[in-house]
Amino acid sequence: MAALKTHLSALAEHTLAHPSLPILKLPVYDSEGELRVWQPISYREFQSDVEHFATHLAHKLHVGGIPPRSVVGLWSNGMSYVEVLYIYAIARAGYIPQLFSLRLPNPDVIYELLQRANAKAIIYEPTLGDVLSNCPYPSYSAVDLRGVGVDGMSLPPMPEPTAPEDIVMIFHTSGSTSGQPKLLPCNYAWLDNMVRKSATVSRPLRTTGQDVTVAMGSMCHIGQTFMFLASFQNGACTIQPKAVTFSTDELVHMIVHGGLSRLNQFPAFFAVHARAARQSPKLLALLRGLDEILYSGQQMPREDEEWAYANDLQIRNLFGSTECGAMLLSVRGGGKPSPALRPIEGTSYAFVPIEDAAEGADGSEYTNANARLLELVILCESGDCPHTSMRAADGHFHTGDLFVEVEPGAYVNRGRGDDWIKSENCLRCDTRAIEDNARQTCGDLIAECIVVGNGRPSPALFVEPAQGVQMDDARLRREIIRRTRHFHSRRYLHERITSAKMVVVVPRGTLPRTATKGNVRRRAVEDLYKAELDAMFASA
Repeated sequence: MAALKTHLSALAEHTLAHPSLPILKLPVYDSEGELRVWQPISYREFQSDVEHFATHLAHKLHVGGIPPRSVVGLWSNGMSYVEVLYIYAIARAGYIPQLFSLRLPNPDVIYELLQRANAKAIIYEPTLGDVLSNCPYPSYSAVDLRGVGVDGMSLPPMPEPTAPEDIVMIFHTSGSTSGQPKLLPCNYAWLDNMVRKSATVSRPLRTTGQDVTVAMGSMCHIGQTFMFLASFQNGACTIQPKAVTFSTDELVHMIVHGGLSRLNQFPAFFAVHARAARQSPKLLALLRGLDEILYSGQQMPREDEEWAYANDLQIRNLFGSTECGAMLLSVRGGGKPSPALRPIEGTSYAFVPIEDAAEGADGSEYTNANARLLELVILCESGDCPHTSMRAADGHFHTGDLFVEVEPGAYVNRGRGDDWIKSENCLRCDTRAIEDNARQTCGDLIAECIVVGNGRPSPALFVEPAQGVQMDDARLRREIIRRTRHFHSRRYLHERITSAKMVVVVPRGTLPRTATKGNVRRRAVEDLYKAELDAMFASA
């Protein structure tokens, strides 16, 4: 069997191949917060900084009595250069990083997840110091260590893969179940597949010059971890924006001054630039000049997709998940909306017909009644099949994602067959859990409820009042928020309903329902109340 690859061995290999090329470009702001230049960080400099951080961390953790191969949590934004260094340095120091993003802000949930992973310590973003004042674990602030001396300290040997089943890092599902995310342990065999698979996703598009792409999210999530691996294995450079919701002005700056040639972005965020480009021939020309515009996480709105194809933009759809990384890809610039997706080479998937295909589990009805709905199943022999704790009784991983086959081996996504929706940053939200909690805590107030908000910053709760409720709509909304507050305090930021404006009261019996079972139709509610949802999140 070939030697198992890791992100660390891949970095070492490509640093030798491209030592002086920039692996990252960082934004530099003036005293007034204006973006001025993009500072390049070379492959050699990045690897050197990772090793410097790893040397310091290995010493500090050893002094703290924390043995190598222990799980060490990292709670951070996962976007800045220093945070990326910590993610790689914890592993380079010989430890197993357990990654938490700031979208999970409740420390009690963090402690519970650390306990479930048998973690021995946590490293945290410095701004979280007060939050962690009573932390039950040894805790260390993630300060910038580049100016801290390491004289007398030694860099541990490069960690080598042991058994394929041994855990090397821990992510978490992007949505909560039973009040917290699920652990996603990642072993060496899975990581090896991520390294090899990612290298095929972003093969160079230019015969001369360096590909330059942009970070699409936090490195505490698998999406950007995967895309960073894809980038540096092809000798490319990643621009680090101020935030994933970067403005159109910042995008223009990236292209004109940062050399951006490949845009990776979630559809809801790209829509901002698409709207601006409709009014700006200069911006449209810049977008048309990009080698690739890769979107992921959700379908691009039909209007944006048709506009992009009509204007010869090189758009490409990547379908992936936290559990498996990238799975399916469309042809770049395929020429028509809803491009067909094909499995990435080297994977082993099945598309299994589902029962009751006329009506999805969320009550939605599919446009083509003759199309057979297929669930994407990651077979256990596929290298990207996640940890056994995530698999079904048959040993395979059932994604819950539904497709129709439009030609042999080519598929179009048709949503999900369960109760999960995706927020605007394509993280998941369990609608059923929110609805069940609302019914449990507010059963005397509501007769029916449904959670919607696909592609929105957060979910919204639509309710029909119970018979005999005497309070007005405003008071009812406030009371629902009061009763459900504790439940939402434990969830990711993108899963929370914390404001009365996110609760919509409608007359009894008016929510659209299915004809057969009488279930409220989630997709129909999204469509019927689109104007209200647009207004709700206009200032969010």
